[in-house]
Amino acid sequence: MESRLDYFGHPLAGKVLKHINSADRVVSDSTLPASTRELVKIRVSQINGCGFCTDMHTKDAGAAGEAVQRLHLVAAWREAKVYTDSERAALELAEQGTRIADAAGGVTDEAWTNAAKYFDEDQLVALISLIAVINAYNRVNVINRQPAGDYRPGQFG
Repeated sequence: MESRLDYFGHPLAGKVLKHINSADRVVSDSTLPASTRELVKIRVSQINGCGFCTDMHTKDAGAAGEAVQRLHLVAAWREAKVYTDSERAALELAEQGTRIADAAGGVTDEAWTNAAKYFDEDQLVALISLIAVINAYNRVNVINRQPAGDYRPGQFG
């Protein structure tokens, strides 16, 4: 598969990505746990069918020491015993925040209340922002048909 255009090499795209990347850096610098951030990125990318981002974030998480079993089970996190309650709350919020068109009410109060049990206000802001940012990256890559499989951990710094 070939991408529709060289998005990453285009000067206008570079300007847009600069801002999305800046937002991602702010989230990365937050106190939201790194493992939770990667699990959320993987799950949202799976939901959106973004092979490029799924490839990137599973490889980055593995390189950071994430257990292979946990990476393999992200899509089935509800049935897997390998995630903490806080990770489950983040994954539920990420799923509902990604599938907002599928539910007239958007994110349920139950999902929000559960997440708020495990994350402080700064972490909740980071989690909301992370969900928005990874959805933006996914849309760029899916629309452009960015191929997956060639990513090397840490490739984008």
